[in-house]
Amino acid sequence: MRFGYSDTCLAHDPGPRHPETPDRLRAIREALKRKHGVEYVEADPASIETIVAVHDRDYVESVEEFCAEGGGNWDPDTTAVEETWDAVRQSAGLACWAVDAALEGADGRETPFSIGRPPGHHAVEDDAMGFCFVNNVAVAARHAIDTSDEVDRVAIVDWDVHHGNGTQDIFYDDGDVFFASIHERGLYPGTGDVDEIGEDDGEGTTMNVPMPAGTDDVDYLAAIDGPIATALGAFEPDLLCVSAGFDAHRHDPISRIRLTTEAYALMTDRLRAVADDADAALAFVLEGGYGLDVLAESVALVHETFDGREPIEPDGEVSDRAAKVLEDVADAHDLDLDRE
Repeated sequence: MRFGYSDTCLAHDPGPRHPETPDRLRAIREALKRKHGVEYVEADPASIETIVAVHDRDYVESVEEFCAEGGGNWDPDTTAVEETWDAVRQSAGLACWAVDAALEGADGRETPFSIGRPPGHHAVEDDAMGFCFVNNVAVAARHAIDTSDEVDRVAIVDWDVHHGNGTQDIFYDDGDVFFASIHERGLYPGTGDVDEIGEDDGEGTTMNVPMPAGTDDVDYLAAIDGPIATALGAFEPDLLCVSAGFDAHRHDPISRIRLTTEAYALMTDRLRAVADDADAALAFVLEGGYGLDVLAESVALVHETFDGREPIEPDGEVSDRAAKVLEDVADAHDLDLDRE
């Protein structure tokens, strides 16, 4: 597996008590030291024109100016220093590298994974929030559509425990991008209800699976095997991007979903199969994950899955609460999940 990485992303330092710390990337790199077949690539920063394809130009210029003046608190959660702007552009550039590398047709053992920061999926068209300034995966998806003759339709699956409100908002009326999010119901930012399905040309191309606190591996796999895989199969994307946050882990400090590390191998394997069935390129873009040990172990296990390790299937049945959510999602999207 190839990892997009740059030391530039370490220079964004929100402060000693902030969970989105540069140590996140250091922990991932340390875990990957012990793994076979890891390659690092440092991509060019995203250009301003690439970023403003999904973000308001005045907003982008205001973030650049805010950082140039020394930064500070954009909002109570989202903090910048002078070096943040370079990290923001670098993180978006690494996401663009990931989709470009995926579209080059490298075999599955070298599937690209961008481990840039700050993360991006909460950034909306004209504002920063939730630790995010520029929506990396949205920039990369639009970049792929705008620059590649091979890409007309992009799917984004966001398994971060928080709803990717920014990605949803950016593509909410865009029928060329299918956005699916599986997240903890009621957690920040409070969006991502089942009935948020898109509008105008994008009606039906947003899917939200808001899981109740306490749901586990079996429940998440049922969501991916059921409504998400069914919808993606019908959408037939040319490119599948995973907004890969690792904060749904049972040992992450800021969520109440109960995934094991193995769940990330299983979800990776399932989404790889979805991409293969659609003949779609596949790329990963880092989002959240704030327990350093489990973040690092989970990213390493994604790599091991592409390196040939067989994931271990969990025991148990889908919980009644999760089953009700999946039924509601299927109804919202007119899906027949029983059809073979």
